Amino acid sequence: MLVLATILLPFVGAGVLCALPRDDNRISRVLGTIVAVATFVMTIAGVDQEWSFRWLSRPFEAAFHFGSTPVSFWLALLLALCTACAIAVTNVPRTRGFVAWMLVLEGAMLGLFLSRDLLAFALFWDLMLVPVFLGLIGWSVHPATAWRYFIYNFAGGLLLLMATAAFGVIYGSTDVIGRTDVHLAGAWAPWIFAGFAIAFLVKTPVWPLHTWMPLTYSALPSPMVAVVSAVQSKAGLYGFLAIGLAFLPDYVHEYAPLLIVLGAISLLYGAVAALVANDAKRIVAYSSLSHLGLILIAVAIGNRVALEGAMVYLVAHGLFSAALFLLLGYVEEREGTRSVLRLGGLGRDNPRMAGAFCIACVAALGLPGLAGFAGELVILIGVYQAGGLWAAIVALVAIVLASAYFIRLYQDVMNGPPVDDLPIRPDMNWLEGLAVAPLLAALVIVGVQPHAIMAAFAGIPK
Repeated sequence: MLVLATILLPFVGAGVLCALPRDDNRISRVLGTIVAVATFVMTIAGVDQEWSFRWLSRPFEAAFHFGSTPVSFWLALLLALCTACAIAVTNVPRTRGFVAWMLVLEGAMLGLFLSRDLLAFALFWDLMLVPVFLGLIGWSVHPATAWRYFIYNFAGGLLLLMATAAFGVIYGSTDVIGRTDVHLAGAWAPWIFAGFAIAFLVKTPVWPLHTWMPLTYSALPSPMVAVVSAVQSKAGLYGFLAIGLAFLPDYVHEYAPLLIVLGAISLLYGAVAALVANDAKRIVAYSSLSHLGLILIAVAIGNRVALEGAMVYLVAHGLFSAALFLLLGYVEEREGTRSVLRLGGLGRDNPRMAGAFCIACVAALGLPGLAGFAGELVILIGVYQAGGLWAAIVALVAIVLASAYFIRLYQDVMNGPPVDDLPIRPDMNWLEGLAVAPLLAALVIVGVQPHAIMAAFAGIPK
C-alpha cells in the first residue's frame, strides 16, 4: 500500500490546500513543501513494494498495478526532489492554487512512472496535461501558448491511448511494464509502435515536434517549468526504455536510423537556437532540446553502454535544468527581465547566486566531475562502440556549442558592467539557497558516483 499512498499523497495535499479558508502564501508554500518532502521519503521507502487492483477483464485485462522499476525509481526520485525544491520557493500570485496544481502534477507524474500497467500509464500520461495547461492559462499572459501545448500533447496522448488499447486487445493484457517475457509481433505491431513512438517524440520533445516547448518553458512560472523541464520531458524517453525496447525491440532497431537522425537534428538545431537566443529561459529551453536529442540517439543506438549513459544523463539533465530554471526565476523576480541584452553584472552584488548559477552552467556544459559530464562521456563511448561515428561527431559539435552558449549566458547575466537603470537586489536568501543546494549537491554526487544509476540499469529488459 505504500506505493499507492506515495501516488495519492500529492493529490490529498492539493485537496487540503484548496480547502484552506484563505490564500496565504506562506502557509501554502510550507504545506506544499511538507507534502513534497514526505512524498520524496515515501518514494525511497517504497522502492521494493508493489500494489495491484484488477479493474478490467474484457476485452483485455488491466489493473491499477503500481511499483517502481530500476529506471522509474530514479525518475520518481528526481521528480519528488525537484517538486520539493520548486514549491519551497514558489512566489507567484494566488500561491495556494498554484501549489495545489504543482502537487497534482507531481501525483500524475508519479502515477505515470510507477505504473506497471500500460493502460494506467496512458491515463496518467493524459492526466499530467491538466495542471500544466491550467498553469499556462492561469499564470501566463499568452493563452495561445496553453492551447498549443494542449493540442500537441493531447494528440500525442490520444495516439498513446489507441496504441495501448490495440496492445491490450492483441496481447490480452496491459499489465506488462517491468516484465521481460512480452514481445509483441504481427501485422498490427508496426502501427502500435508508431502510436507509441509519435507520442513519446512529442513529449520529449524532438524536432520537428518541439514547437510547443520553447513557448511553454518561457511562459510557465519558474517553479513549474523547473519540474516540467526536469521530469515531464523525460516521460517520452522513459516510454522508449520501458515500453519500446521492452516489448517492441525489433521496431526500435528497425527505425533506429530515423530516430538517430531526428536526435542529431535536435542536437544541432537546439544548440544553434540556444546560441542566438536572447531570452535566458529560451536559451535553457533550446539547450534541453539539444540535450534530449543526445539521449534519444543513445536510446536508438541501444547498446548497453549507451543506455547506461542515457540513464545517467536523464537524471543529470533533470538536476541542472531544474537548478537553472529556479535560478533564472530568482533573477527575473529581482530584475523584472530575463533578456540577456538587459542583464549584466549581477554577480558582483550577488555572490551566492553567481556561485550557484556557475555550478549549474558548468554542469550543463559537461564539466568533468559533474553529472552532465559522466552522462555525456558514457553515451559517446557507447555510440562510438556501436559504430555511430557520425552521430558521435555531431554530438561533440553540439557539446562544443553548449560550452559557448552557457558561458555566454553566465557572462551576460552575472559578469560584465552593471546595468544602470536596473536596481541592485539582495542576494539569494537562505530559503532560496536551501532549495537549490540539493540539486547542485546531487550533480556532484552523480558526477563522481554514477555507478548506482548505471547499476540500476541491470534490471531493465533489453
